[in-house]
Amino acid sequence: MDDTVMDLEVVGLRREADGVLAVELRDPADRLLPAWSPGAHIDLAVGEHVRQYSLCGDPAQRRRYRVAVLREPASRGGSRHVHERLRPGDEVEVGGPRNHFPLADAERHVLVAGGIGITPVMTMAAELTARGADWQLVYLGRSRRSMAFLDDLAALDSTRVTVHADDTDGAPDLERLLKDVDGDTAVAVCGPAGLIGAVERHCADRGLPAPRAERFAAAERDGDEVLEAFDVVVASTGRRLAVPADRSALEVLDAAGIGLPNACRDGVCGSCLVGVVDGAPWHRDALTEPDRTDVMAPCVSRARGAELVLDL
Repeated sequence: MDDTVMDLEVVGLRREADGVLAVELRDPADRLLPAWSPGAHIDLAVGEHVRQYSLCGDPAQRRRYRVAVLREPASRGGSRHVHERLRPGDEVEVGGPRNHFPLADAERHVLVAGGIGITPVMTMAAELTARGADWQLVYLGRSRRSMAFLDDLAALDSTRVTVHADDTDGAPDLERLLKDVDGDTAVAVCGPAGLIGAVERHCADRGLPAPRAERFAAAERDGDEVLEAFDVVVASTGRRLAVPADRSALEVLDAAGIGLPNACRDGVCGSCLVGVVDGAPWHRDALTEPDRTDVMAPCVSRARGAELVLDL
């Protein structure tokens, strides 16, 4: 994980599709930027908010970062700020990059993107092309006008890319679109929660390995879940801190002077991930596999027992 924080300059804005704006960033002194790999994202300070956006440029180009931002109709201020206020020459605070959505090690890949989910997936396709790997990409959107980077994908290998637009092709049939997926195929999906859920169910119904997924938002909470108090223990000192039911472990640690990097505080970005030495974490974030016991996101995740010993 990289916790680098940089002030970068906006050097380009480009409309890639209806409601999609690509933002190009560089160091004001033109220094090399931290390396990254397909699937990585950065934290972008936009107005009063910090939002996570997947990198969608060329990882070999170390002097530029590129992200694409969808203008959300129900924006809480992040995407609206990018579309309405961000201009070339502005400086923005950028954190990362981090990668919780890396390419799998597999003989064959099927990539599935919904809407703006094409941003990390497109970079994966470019990397697989460079490797000479066997891959297919299914790109779903409401209309072709709203689907970014179609020309870039066609330039990679149009025979490997299936574009499905609802306004011209009707509702997508995942059984047909994913019919060639088998047990040797690594599936990666990025897009709305409904699409991710549908791909996960498709793989589960066919007895296939679960797909790797990148979500735009925090995992949906069970309205009936009951949060219990628990303790966190700092492994290096033995210090014990009580986490009440109505506070997060991250808040308690911060109040005790044990600061952790954090950007979203919603279980999406992974900046606060911390190692677990002992105890069973209850993962409520959008990143961590349910059966992992060696790490947790203290911004939203909790303990399944009385305490967690953290690698701090």
